[in-house]
Amino acid sequence: MAAKFESGRAGAPAPLAAGAPASVAKPGAVLKALRRRQGWTLAEVSRRTGLPLSTLSKIENDKMSLTFDKLSRLSSSLEVDISALFNGEAGEAASPGASGRRSVTRAGEGKAIETQNYSHLYPAWELLNKRIIPIVAELHARSLAEFGELVRHPGEEYAYVLEGEVDLYTSLYAPVRLKTGDSIYFDSGMGHAYIAAAAGPCRVLSLCSAPEMQLIAASSGRPRGEGPRRAPAAARKKRA
Repeated sequence: MAAKFESGRAGAPAPLAAGAPASVAKPGAVLKALRRRQGWTLAEVSRRTGLPLSTLSKIENDKMSLTFDKLSRLSSSLEVDISALFNGEAGEAASPGASGRRSVTRAGEGKAIETQNYSHLYPAWELLNKRIIPIVAELHARSLAEFGELVRHPGEEYAYVLEGEVDLYTSLYAPVRLKTGDSIYFDSGMGHAYIAAAAGPCRVLSLCSAPEMQLIAASSGRPRGEGPRRAPAAARKKRA
């Protein structure tokens, strides 16, 4: 999802920055296609999202425009990438069969987003509606107190330690130490935090099943910055 952060807000979708009406979209066709594909009734969608049946009916028939907050609720509750609701691509992209999509990310390239706890690099950033979100993260926090509140987001997560040692804290298990080459698979609905446990760079490759914008919003709060390319860890190694 080609999203940009405007004025320090995480998760503002690109169509808004391109001159579309602020925080308004008409996702009716996408919502209807998704509901039919999943075999859901309007009542089931209402139960999942907390939106009234009458509201959902108006959305599907393009009789109501929604704010970004309501779109975010649809995205989170139905587990669909919010960019698809803006771009009208969820029905086609989620249909079965090979799509023929591919994306090559060269070493050090990707969407780089700096947060208080992580330097994130998102490969394959330009592909919308990915079912798996790859993230290379360099860890900043070296204690749970420094990290702050645990992160939670929908889906599942696989983490592979690329460099250094990492303590993974979760809300349901005792902390586990992972060394270079170790990996873990877990339910990311649990609160969790990656903590650097060794001197020098500590980096993790994380594969997540949650929509991309939900991951960014959950892990960053207010980003310290973002850039189109270049991994911070790789840059430091070259200077060293």
